[in-house]
Amino acid sequence: MKKFRRGQRILILSLLCITVLAPIVFVSVGRKELISDLSTLRYRRDSVQLNAIEQEEGEGLKEPKLVVYDEQELVSRVSYSTSEENNDPKKSGNIEEIDRDSKQSESHGNTSIPLERTNHERREENQQIPQETVPSRSEAKGQSNQTTVRHDQKVWPSVRRYTDEKVKQMKDDLIRAKAYLSMAPPNSNSHLVKELRQRIKESERAVGAASKDSDLSRSALQKMRSLEVTLSKASHVFPDCSAMASKLRAMTYNAEEQVRAQKNQATYLVQLAGRTTPKGLHCLSMRLTAEYFALPPDERQLPNQQRVQDPDLYHYAVFSDNVLACAVVVNSTVSAAMEPEKIVFHIVTDSLNLPAISMWFLLNPPGKALIQIQSIVDFEGLSTNYNSTLKQQNSHDSRYTSALNHLRFYLPEVFPQLNKIVLFDHDVVVQKDLAGLWSLNMNGKVIGAVDTCHEGEPSFRRMDMLINFSDPFVIKKFDVKACTWAFGMNLFDLQEWRRHKLTALYNKYLQLGYRRQLWKAGSLPLGWATFYNRMVILDRRWHRVGLGYKKGVEQGDIEQAAVLHYDGVMKPWLDIGIGKYRRYWSKHINYDNPYLQQCNIHE
Repeated sequence: MKKFRRGQRILILSLLCITVLAPIVFVSVGRKELISDLSTLRYRRDSVQLNAIEQEEGEGLKEPKLVVYDEQELVSRVSYSTSEENNDPKKSGNIEEIDRDSKQSESHGNTSIPLERTNHERREENQQIPQETVPSRSEAKGQSNQTTVRHDQKVWPSVRRYTDEKVKQMKDDLIRAKAYLSMAPPNSNSHLVKELRQRIKESERAVGAASKDSDLSRSALQKMRSLEVTLSKASHVFPDCSAMASKLRAMTYNAEEQVRAQKNQATYLVQLAGRTTPKGLHCLSMRLTAEYFALPPDERQLPNQQRVQDPDLYHYAVFSDNVLACAVVVNSTVSAAMEPEKIVFHIVTDSLNLPAISMWFLLNPPGKALIQIQSIVDFEGLSTNYNSTLKQQNSHDSRYTSALNHLRFYLPEVFPQLNKIVLFDHDVVVQKDLAGLWSLNMNGKVIGAVDTCHEGEPSFRRMDMLINFSDPFVIKKFDVKACTWAFGMNLFDLQEWRRHKLTALYNKYLQLGYRRQLWKAGSLPLGWATFYNRMVILDRRWHRVGLGYKKGVEQGDIEQAAVLHYDGVMKPWLDIGIGKYRRYWSKHINYDNPYLQQCNIHE
């Protein structure tokens, strides 16, 4: 009986031992298998690495260092090496297989966008791509920065390489889809028509304002593939190529007409903006005019008016109705002059703006320089000779029909006591001292100007651009290849002008141009005709033109120029002025002036 009980206890204890020890045994066995699997993975990876090294040796490359991996570094290095080897076309055979797969997927409409792969794709690549050798744990700390730099150098160029092939393809497919849709019968509601409309709507929404492939999302690429499938169906339904070609030609013609109309409208609006007076300038003139008439009559006179006709001084003239433009011309000239006490400014304006311009210079005198302000009414006898003719011209641009613009051809009569004078347009800025002009030898010529007869330059002009050389009178008088020149900053020898009686010649040409279409509206073609063969060419550094057009002027030319000319429509005081050129003009204006502040005129 005792033996039976003792055997029963032994059996129970044996079962308890088995129950306790079995899990321990199973865990230990599984760990050994896991370790063997990891070692097998490491050895298999090392063998692939050796194969890669043999290929590199065959190509004449140096053998990399063989370093044993640490188990804890294995996982962290997989994603790192994957991103590097994806950008290296000279890796082992698995890379070439993946490249071939990616090319095949692209041929079916799939696109791989840089740095936008899913986690699943990264895991698959990590299992396929062999890893490159990395430093051991003892070397990794000292070389981590270098490794990061090399990695950035490899990956960065591929990230910065943008293309637009997919965007162009999507836009071309949209054009084809619309052409197919237009070929469908009117009021058609077939399945293909519905599908085309749906695909067009989806693709237009997907492509949006994208300009490069990296702007497209994965859904956009899916929409592109769907549209291509629909286009394939449509090509079987509408196989007539001639009908498709005629439809595309019609669509091209309509698009060109729309572009032409838009350009014409934009040009008209720019021209209209150039002819209008900004609200701020109108406000400034009104406030200054009110202040001028609030002054007593004896305080409205500018000082030192008895010296403004001294022929030994440097005389500059501006014909303008723009207060702010006159201020910039005067301020820039005086600030750049070495001897401002020798400068005399003559401003001629209309009767409406005379009080405003006078009040401005009463409040802001030009330092040591002298200034005289006159109204065109004072030269009424001169203006009657051409004013009626200008009003009969067909041009609606006040710049061409303005009496102030044509008063330049009466300089000897406007300034009878002077021998030389420099005439400015009101859209210029003076950057350097102009005293050297007064010692210039003009060799008996009447006008000094910069030439505009060099082809390929923004300022290039030909005689036949503004003068009608189909007229026999013009052909007999002028040479079409004669060098042209620019108004804006011109030195005039008034004595030679009087001797050649050029004012009478100007009046003759003006009347001939009214009776026959000899030249376009404006003073420039009349100037070319009046001063023909009487012009001396100035160095271009005296006068740089073109700052009022879209075409660029070199920065070096701007810095070297003595006078900058904003010829063209885009004046610096207008909102349409070119921003990068405006700063040369605006730096001569004190925007803290209370009148400018009240009229909301700011830089």
